[in-house]
Amino acid sequence: MNEQIKTNEKDHLIFGGIDTIDLAKKYGTPLYVYDVNRIRANARSFVNQFEKLGVKAQVAYASKAFSSVAMLQVAKQEGLSLDVVSQGELYTALKADFPVGKIHLHGNNKSHAELKMAIENKIGCIVIDNFHEIELLDQLLNESNQKMDVLIRVTPGIEAHTHDYILTGNEDSKFGFDINSGQAEEAFKRLLKSDQIQLKGLHCHIGSQIFETEGFVLAVKRLFKLMNDWKINDQFDPAVLNVGGGFGIRYTDEDQPLPLEDYVTALVEEIKAQANAYQMEFPEIWIEPGRAIVGNAGITLYEVGSKKEIPNVRNYISVDGGMTDNIRPALYDAKYEAVIANKVTAPKTYEGSIAGKCCESGDMLIWDLRLPEVVAGDILAVFSTGAYGYSMASHYNRFAKPAVVFVEDGKDKLVVERETYQDVSRYDLSYEQWRN
Repeated sequence: MNEQIKTNEKDHLIFGGIDTIDLAKKYGTPLYVYDVNRIRANARSFVNQFEKLGVKAQVAYASKAFSSVAMLQVAKQEGLSLDVVSQGELYTALKADFPVGKIHLHGNNKSHAELKMAIENKIGCIVIDNFHEIELLDQLLNESNQKMDVLIRVTPGIEAHTHDYILTGNEDSKFGFDINSGQAEEAFKRLLKSDQIQLKGLHCHIGSQIFETEGFVLAVKRLFKLMNDWKINDQFDPAVLNVGGGFGIRYTDEDQPLPLEDYVTALVEEIKAQANAYQMEFPEIWIEPGRAIVGNAGITLYEVGSKKEIPNVRNYISVDGGMTDNIRPALYDAKYEAVIANKVTAPKTYEGSIAGKCCESGDMLIWDLRLPEVVAGDILAVFSTGAYGYSMASHYNRFAKPAVVFVEDGKDKLVVERETYQDVSRYDLSYEQWRN
């Protein structure tokens, strides 16, 4: 059973100490709800394990999973660093008064404006992704007479997903410098020539929703072989090794993720072993969990509307949201669990598929879900929607984006207001304005 399922005497779902039906009435639906204590606990699982093992590390929250001022303030309170990939994410971090020295900028096509914004605000690190970026960053740093710490992102030829990992000779990815073709070596040489760019170490990211540690271990071995070559040939001893993120979470019973601490332990053990084998300094370890920090800390509440029952085929239950607030089922065939939040433990005598209300036949949230008898007005709660829900939400069909509420210690707080239809059309210009 999902550990998040807790009820009160009314058989209502309790989340973060709050009756979800009360939240739906107070804030409306669709509604994203985050349990802040769960966010904090997930963050501390990583941070505390590094401290327990006596290892210098940075746990950088990957803000693409869910970024808002309030979320980044919680990340700051927990002592996290921050991974941003755009001016918008960097702007949000600055608005949240996030420590700039702990912000890392990623991206496969960083613009002149993005790099300039990062330099002007003196962020902590830029993760270099391509040759064009090296030239552009070097130019901007020379113009401003500043220096910038960087990591070089490499593709180690390992792809990992869930329980599988694949070794490839030449990883096909839009990100980073390939090791086997010599791209990484050429990028390394160019970075060493720059007076303004300060190369601190390496970065890699091998996949997402990873439920084993073998892929990370293999990646570390590949990286150390490369680092040893650079040490022998160029006397370069990396101060930082960033092994990315991708630590898996539970969406359904099919998912069996490891305790978050286990990933840290496996990484530290392998990095120590490799550092000893190559007689290298033990580097500072950076990781970039996003989904693993917020994914299971969020749920989405919907109100049930119409039903369509097709005898001997399928029953469709429609809700007041869908692919505009959770694109993952349509985009990735992602699976979720859900309950009727106002009758959680009632006998599940009905089977229905949860349909969104967008004008797309592919707007389906969950297929063939066992539920109690469902009527219009019931509240559906979908679990583990804290990552890539709000951050990938859209205005398709001119739907307004939902509100976001934080719950903590039995209190609820609106942290992102529900959009209005005026918000949706705010930047529209009329034909007559164009004509005149």
